[in-house]
Amino acid sequence: MPLDPPVKGNSFERIGAWLFDKARSVGGMFIFYGRTLNRIFRRWPRGRLIYDQMLRMGVESIGVVTMTALFTGMVIAMQTVNELVMFGAEGYVGGMVSVLFARELGPVLTAIMLAGRVGAAMAAELGTMRVTEQIDALETLASDPYRYLVAPRLVAMAVMAPILTALAMGVAQVGSFFVCIVLADVDPGVYITELSAFTYTWDIISGLIKAFAFGQVLTLISCYYGFTTFGGAEGVGRATTNAVVVSAVNILIVDVLLTTLFFIAFD
Repeated sequence: MPLDPPVKGNSFERIGAWLFDKARSVGGMFIFYGRTLNRIFRRWPRGRLIYDQMLRMGVESIGVVTMTALFTGMVIAMQTVNELVMFGAEGYVGGMVSVLFARELGPVLTAIMLAGRVGAAMAAELGTMRVTEQIDALETLASDPYRYLVAPRLVAMAVMAPILTALAMGVAQVGSFFVCIVLADVDPGVYITELSAFTYTWDIISGLIKAFAFGQVLTLISCYYGFTTFGGAEGVGRATTNAVVVSAVNILIVDVLLTTLFFIAFD
């Protein structure tokens, strides 16, 4: 839905108009998500469409996710092993990196990388389809754009976001192990023992739950901004930028909410 023109008046009027516009956008996203879920449950999207999106969103994102997790795991290990070696506790680095990536960094970094790579692409693609009236053409031909354009992306991201997050968790451990064993001369047996002692099954499960939620958030926001694009090429660029920024911010907000929920319910 197009945004209203800027409101002329005092500061309170402008702030009120801004808040109203943001509230309307949030409501529009929930309606958008509800309509898409309704299409998914009433009639499952075509398998070929889901498969294509899994390739584009997941398989083609393995490189950036892997490199991010690898170097982040190495940096965290370098920073922590130098401090812990003074206390003779360098063997704990593996467990610390494992818990940190399982609970927080794995899902958050993966989601932000996907928001930058996949979310921007979704917003730009759907935005271009909107301004060139391809989405309107689908509706004219009695083809549901929610079922063919949004639903496959939501389903594909629901599958691929946890898989990529699990990959990031494992790759981060490889980077941490390399730093500790090769550079800090930590005993491999001690490293693996402490890794097993620190990490619980719930740590991994909670991280995968977060990954699923983050994937839904970034896909919803990106598709919504693409669907509501207006203003030609400039509007497509604006929608793409908004999709990435809003997705990243909301990923962090949802992370805080889920972490609080898990802390209250299980810790």
